[in-house]
Amino acid sequence: MGPRVKPAGDARNIMMRTMEALAERDPEHRGPMTQVILYNVTNGLIIGAFYVLMALGLSLILNLSNVINFAHGNFLALGGYLAYTLSPTLGYWGALVVSPVLTALIGVAVERLMIRRVYNRDPVYSLLLTFGLAFVLQDVARYVWGPNGLPMGLPDSLSQPLSPTLFFITWYRIFMVTVVIISVIGLFAFLRRTRVGLRIRAGTLDLETVASLGVNVHLLRTFNFAVGCMLAGLSGVLAAGQIGLNPNMGDDLLLPSFIAIIVGGVGSLVGTLFGGLLIGLAAALTTVVYPAASEAVIYAIMMVVLLIRPRGLLGEEGMMS
Repeated sequence: MGPRVKPAGDARNIMMRTMEALAERDPEHRGPMTQVILYNVTNGLIIGAFYVLMALGLSLILNLSNVINFAHGNFLALGGYLAYTLSPTLGYWGALVVSPVLTALIGVAVERLMIRRVYNRDPVYSLLLTFGLAFVLQDVARYVWGPNGLPMGLPDSLSQPLSPTLFFITWYRIFMVTVVIISVIGLFAFLRRTRVGLRIRAGTLDLETVASLGVNVHLLRTFNFAVGCMLAGLSGVLAAGQIGLNPNMGDDLLLPSFIAIIVGGVGSLVGTLFGGLLIGLAAALTTVVYPAASEAVIYAIMMVVLLIRPRGLLGEEGMMS
């Protein structure tokens, strides 16, 4: 059993250790604060990238199926654990590709056996269903892989820092941001350039009209749910290499991902993208000034946005209804 891994929300302790390391490397204090700010900016981009992947998957499912998927964070953990299990056989790179696909297939089974039954009911039914499913998946992970944290092995090439000065920026962090950028570009290209993507976009506006044109909306919803789960699984693999694995690892990212959707605007994937990056950077930069408020600032941003523009930064009028 590996060592226990600290949760992702432990930003205060990480920052203090970073400042101590910077002070040791720069005893004359010529620029440690600049490096601390740079560290938090890069950390904010990393956190924001996780929020973006999570929130895009949540937003896809919510926009088309009107399902509030509270088990989304558990699909993230499942993707990470699957990668941990497969990496001894397939290697890290193979696990990175296969684990999100397996997570999507599990999502297909969940959608067909459970979620599909509540589509025509009040959204509170899907909320309660996925809320209970989250506890089930969490207990399954705890039973199969244990309650303690597990470390995710990384290739040696990704574990090295960029330079002695920028020792807190590893190649793995660069790799994570690159994967997120490629995934977001690929998702938007898929939604804009393919027939299935265009049907998903049309279904978010008027699913009944899409169905009347002969489109199998049941299959469309299943595929859309699988894509959302695949994004969560990819987030889990990437997060596992950064913070390790534990059954609750998705909980720290789930609520901020919902906030990213609200801030960016329900119904707008571009707004979700900006919302995730905004709250990630805001939380990280707040850590420099007042670490205790790093989580509160996320809710403050949501409150301000809802007061000034209730539909979100780029949300469409009427989507909340």
